[in-house]
Amino acid sequence: VDLSHLSPEERWRVEHARMHAKHRGHEAMHAEMVLILIATLVVAQLLLVQWKQRHPRSYNMVTLFQMWVVPLYFTIKLYWWRFLVIWVFFSAVTAFVTFRATRKPLVQTTPRLVYKWFLLIYKISYATGIVGYMAVMFTLFGLNLLFRIKPEDAMDFGISLLFYGLYYGVLERDFAEMCADYMASTIG
Repeated sequence: VDLSHLSPEERWRVEHARMHAKHRGHEAMHAEMVLILIATLVVAQLLLVQWKQRHPRSYNMVTLFQMWVVPLYFTIKLYWWRFLVIWVFFSAVTAFVTFRATRKPLVQTTPRLVYKWFLLIYKISYATGIVGYMAVMFTLFGLNLLFRIKPEDAMDFGISLLFYGLYYGVLERDFAEMCADYMASTIG
């Protein structure tokens, strides 16, 4: 069928009808795919819960490692240099603190170092999250317009700060727990 004599809207309708005719019967397949996805999610969740209950130490180590390293892939792939710089700095200092916390015998100043570092990160991530939340709320209420800031920029700023606060806060908490466990087992 020659579609050149049809208007663009009619041509689109004909092509759309052809596409539907070509893909007729796929609804059942799509429903099956959704059911498989839901079943997979449920089974995966059950397996994760069982793993966490039966082997909490390995679960915590694996999830901590993944949460620490997986964002690195996306950071490099998407050229998020600000995140990469902060991540490298955080990782370097945290690696040093973790190294010190896992040494036997434990140096007398190590618990203070661990406490100070993770308390500092806690305070910074908490403040960052609060500022990010406030930026998002102020944007939703339109207060960004008082400062002539575009809503997109204000929302990007707020969500970025929320993410940084949450990510480094959770990461810091898990590393602090791991260091505390190592130091407690070393001290006795």
